[in-house]
Amino acid sequence: MDRPAHKPWTAAAPTQQARAALKEAAAMEPGNKGKAKPRGRASLWWYALGVLLSAALLVATAAFDVPTRGLAEPYASIALHGSLALLLTALILGGKRFADALIDKHTVDDSVTFFNLRLVIRLIAIALICLVLLSAISQTWYTVPVALGIVSVLTGFALQTPMTSFVGWVFILSRRPYRVGDRIKIAGVTGDVIDISYFDTTLWEFGGQYLSTDHPSGRIVKFPNSLVLNAPVYNYSWVLFPYIWDEIRFYVAYDSDLDFVTDVMMAVAKAEVGVSMAERVRAFRRVLDKTPVDQLDVREEPTVFFRTNDDGWLDAIVRYLVDPKEAGRIKTILTRQMLTKLNAKAGRVLFPKWR
Repeated sequence: MDRPAHKPWTAAAPTQQARAALKEAAAMEPGNKGKAKPRGRASLWWYALGVLLSAALLVATAAFDVPTRGLAEPYASIALHGSLALLLTALILGGKRFADALIDKHTVDDSVTFFNLRLVIRLIAIALICLVLLSAISQTWYTVPVALGIVSVLTGFALQTPMTSFVGWVFILSRRPYRVGDRIKIAGVTGDVIDISYFDTTLWEFGGQYLSTDHPSGRIVKFPNSLVLNAPVYNYSWVLFPYIWDEIRFYVAYDSDLDFVTDVMMAVAKAEVGVSMAERVRAFRRVLDKTPVDQLDVREEPTVFFRTNDDGWLDAIVRYLVDPKEAGRIKTILTRQMLTKLNAKAGRVLFPKWR
């Protein structure tokens, strides 16, 4: 049966949807009636203007020759260093904005790379501005590394947990246990990653304690990045093979027509996921060929098998490959179609009837 085509999911979808929801919520607040102005080339002109004004202030301070005008030497030095710091800060901010625009232009189809690069550029800009400010208040340049070392040691002791989370952020960027847009499970929580900041990660929770299906729970989960250093991360969206095996299970009697049950479950599953599953299994085998793992016996089509259970019934199970973000929808479609065809031949299939 033909179904309307659904829009394919992309890595940027959760982030875009979350941001859109946040903007909509902000617009609904009583005191927020305006709309944010887009940041583009106009902001670069403002940064350029700031650089020119800072440069003019620096030149004026140097040309004024403040010590000969009766201003004490320490204050003259502070004025000169402050003007230079203002100029360098404006240059750093302008360079950051230019770099943001540059990566936005060249990573238009890769939102994950754009997201990570912006975080790195922001961090570099903050570090450079802090260095400039320390230099401005220091009389000599060689005291700056000493001051930075002392501040780093004190900060490390006082902010041990946040610093560990920052190390976790570096680990996430370098080793990539997950990226923005991936569906993961960590510490018993499953969700789509919608934000990775310097200190924590935000998940859009799926399932949860109130739901039995892979549906958004409506809750946002935040956890420190340090958690990835101590807990296993289950990634359902591995870039080389972003699929999972799923199963549908029915209880049937021992005297049911098992061949008929097999044929029905196999036919329905092949009609729904057969073609895409064959392509995905071939991709899975190509991934295995590049690893020392021995070749596994993985079939390119859905599999039906039976297991006994302690309640006196047989478990009729069909196993298939599916996109984790489509697992709930596909399972519903397959279950309805299988039950319709199995119940049409009630004499050949006996299901439990609880009273």
